[in-house]
Amino acid sequence: MIDLRSDTVTRPTPAMRNAMANADVGDCMIDIDPSVERLEQRTAEVLGKPAALFMPSGSMANQIAVRVHCERGSEFLCEADCHIYQYEQAAFAQLSGLVAATIQGQAGILQPEQLHDQIRPVNDHFVTTKLVCLENTHNRGGGTIQPVEIVRSITQWADENGLKRHLDGARLWNAVAATGIAANHWAAMFDSVSVCFSKGLGAPVGSVLAGDQEFIQAAKRARKLFGGGMRQAGIVAAGALFALENHRDRLLEDHQNAQLLARAVDSSEALSLGSHGVQTNIVMATVDPRWGTATELVNRLADAGVKCFAMGRQRIRLVTHLDVSTAQVQQAADILFDIARLPQPYQVVSGSGASQT
Repeated sequence: MIDLRSDTVTRPTPAMRNAMANADVGDCMIDIDPSVERLEQRTAEVLGKPAALFMPSGSMANQIAVRVHCERGSEFLCEADCHIYQYEQAAFAQLSGLVAATIQGQAGILQPEQLHDQIRPVNDHFVTTKLVCLENTHNRGGGTIQPVEIVRSITQWADENGLKRHLDGARLWNAVAATGIAANHWAAMFDSVSVCFSKGLGAPVGSVLAGDQEFIQAAKRARKLFGGGMRQAGIVAAGALFALENHRDRLLEDHQNAQLLARAVDSSEALSLGSHGVQTNIVMATVDPRWGTATELVNRLADAGVKCFAMGRQRIRLVTHLDVSTAQVQQAADILFDIARLPQPYQVVSGSGASQT
């Protein structure tokens, strides 16, 4: 089975398992875990931030970020299809008493002028706007990269208007690999950044939230409140550190493999790509209703040995990653192309019954 459902399905490599098995550990809730400390320091260095904090998941990192940046009862601005809004159970409302003001982008990308009238006036009737969140790369947008000039414009506008800025960088490593723009350059435009190790980098567990010292101290308290305090977490932190040091450069292989799928979609009668194409390791394809639904296509592909996800009635998502080779992706592309054929029309020819045309 070729599993293209997500880049979270990867398993630790033998070298990563060895690093985890030999990790120095301690109780990081009492004093320090040396492996966790090394991961935090190294990630902060890569992102150009003063401090960082290891967490079990990217969702926790994002939710702690919005909590720390915002007062209870205030709001943050975000793109309507972003992970924080779509895939985290509205935890910002359930856990922190916050409101999300969503703005619809194109493939996850907002234009700066869409935000300019979104800050609430100072008035007893209105919620207070506190924060802007962006996602890079954008998952539901199809792995799209936020254009750096747009990010700069939005974050400068936010800063000038007294808003904090958070980047959900779960797949920031893919944006760095694709653009050549360093992680610290992206991160410098934000007050806080979350990054994930268990997606393209292939670690089994973990994300880091980075920011200044005061922010991270507040985040540490919130992590404990949310149940994210861990003891001998160095075992998993060592896997994340190995991934950070060894797997960033190879992300371009995943991007190249995604292009094999993109070409199959582009050549297919029943599938189409969005206007932004395929920029990183995520392929979003729209299924022609004449063929059927996304769920029906996903089921047919699974029967043929390829796993992927339906992302609505007519969209499927395929994601390349560390655990699928170029040969496997090409095989999946061939299967996809073969299955996604429109039925040939039939017309009645006088005297000969129905014939295919």
